[in-house]
Amino acid sequence: MNWDALICDVRLGLEHYHDDNKGGVRSDFERDFDRLVFSSPFRRLQNKTQVFPLPGSIFVHNRLTHSLEVSCVGKSLAGEVAKRLMLKYAGEPWATRLPAMSEIVAAACLAHDLGNPPFGHSGEKTIGAYFSEGGGQVLKPHLNERQWDDLIHFEGNANSFRTLVHQFKGRRPGGFAMTYSTLATIVKYPYSSSQAGENGKFGYFTTEQALFERIAERVGLIALGKGRYCRHPLVYLLEAADDICYQVMDIEDGHKLKIIGTQETLDLLLGYFGSERQTHMREVMSHVADPNEKVAYMRSCVVGLLVQECARTFIEHEDEIMQGRFTGSLIDHIGAVPAAGYKRCSEMAYARLYRAGYVVDVDLAGNRIITLLLDKLIDAVMHPERNYSQLLLNKFPQQYDVHAPSLFEKVQAVLDHISAMTDVYALNLYRQLNGIALPTV
Repeated sequence: MNWDALICDVRLGLEHYHDDNKGGVRSDFERDFDRLVFSSPFRRLQNKTQVFPLPGSIFVHNRLTHSLEVSCVGKSLAGEVAKRLMLKYAGEPWATRLPAMSEIVAAACLAHDLGNPPFGHSGEKTIGAYFSEGGGQVLKPHLNERQWDDLIHFEGNANSFRTLVHQFKGRRPGGFAMTYSTLATIVKYPYSSSQAGENGKFGYFTTEQALFERIAERVGLIALGKGRYCRHPLVYLLEAADDICYQVMDIEDGHKLKIIGTQETLDLLLGYFGSERQTHMREVMSHVADPNEKVAYMRSCVVGLLVQECARTFIEHEDEIMQGRFTGSLIDHIGAVPAAGYKRCSEMAYARLYRAGYVVDVDLAGNRIITLLLDKLIDAVMHPERNYSQLLLNKFPQQYDVHAPSLFEKVQAVLDHISAMTDVYALNLYRQLNGIALPTV
């Protein structure tokens, strides 16, 4: 792969309008960013669970604040990498395009969770389980193998790509008409559901395969055979920014919710650094009385350290990345001391945060809500002639084709609708369908 092709500002669906010499203050990648900020799917992230329940008296991260922070970290990380690559490739005519890396990664990070359903990662698992072990099993004989794989491995990453590129009913070709590079950077798993493996991850649904392959070929991703490609190099930066944010911010949220004590939180974050740096940090914190300010200071220090570590790792392994031979994530290759700190935080988060009562309650409620919505809405699209079905179908936004010619497309219309719901909307619809709440004007 080469950076000249990888940094491509051609827009999906608007290829014939592309002009390399157009003016304006903003680049096409900055326009991608702005287009996402002003979009409905992005705004809805403010009412979708990240890990902990949505704010009551204590504010914790939701999908929107998480995405904004990932975008900030991703932009800084890509900027560090671009600066070092410009020194490495000084004199190359295409090297002047490298600063655009930070704009591409910032936009891709902003969009990376657009396709996630309500109720966090539990929502994804509930949708997949509905088809693999729930009421959706009755559909299996009516779908081909690849369509069935798409359903039982339902993936928020693949759904984010679909949200951005699919031509929904009444919409223009190319969906959001994003640039090729931004779209390629969103796809963390550049292969289909048939190759999802044990972790169930994949990058695009059957319906969007042709679009992904067009993007992959245009930006020069290496084809590995059987519909599988190597990652766009900037995916590693997006992934690292996401890893940094969810790990560090979850610890901070755990502290705010008093699941983790102040001293334990500080000790966890200090563990990313050597003894000399720790001494300096303790001296700085001795002048601050507010525990939240101490944690915020340490959080910023850890994020800064991990950005530098991941930038260094990317540069050291650039040749492997560009040849499609790099394995694992950037976080997997950072220095021994920060790696040990990251591992301790990860182990603590899984043991005490992700199994906290708050989180389990969201998982249980979300499972019940999404399962009932799937039951009712799939039945409605399969039997549209029924009176109750006609009432339900009126609840669908016009862009979702509930009268599509194939069963799979009808089911996808249901998944598109449910995935776009906020937690509160899904809960309210669940109550209405159960007859335990009436809408208010």
